[in-house]
Amino acid sequence: MIRFLVTMSAFLMALAVGLGAFGAHGLANVLSAKALANWQTAVDYHFIHALAGLVLSLLAWRWQDQAGRVLPWIVMMLLLGILLFSGSLYLWALTEIKWLVFLTPLGGLVWLVAWTLLAYQAWFRFKY
Repeated sequence: MIRFLVTMSAFLMALAVGLGAFGAHGLANVLSAKALANWQTAVDYHFIHALAGLVLSLLAWRWQDQAGRVLPWIVMMLLLGILLFSGSLYLWALTEIKWLVFLTPLGGLVWLVAWTLLAYQAWFRFKY
């Protein structure tokens, strides 16, 4: 599972770079200012959480004891958050389908749970 998460996180990092470049160069004259701002927000959060997923996946590989067992689940939540939050903003920017914005806060909520679970694990479970 950890190999899959490292691979997916690295792929999502590359995708964030590509989508950022596409937004800046390919969509700058096509999208409205609001849609372009939403696209950039999606790229920013996509990049941050893909990087976090990569780092936590590598830590889970390093710490394969009890503390490291929960990290893959946190990474999966971070990646799901990218799909829901950033994915809905990307699609909304391209299509302007209004109901897609209802998925955005779900992605944010998944991220909040993931970061809170990581904080809990760091405080109560990890042995340094």
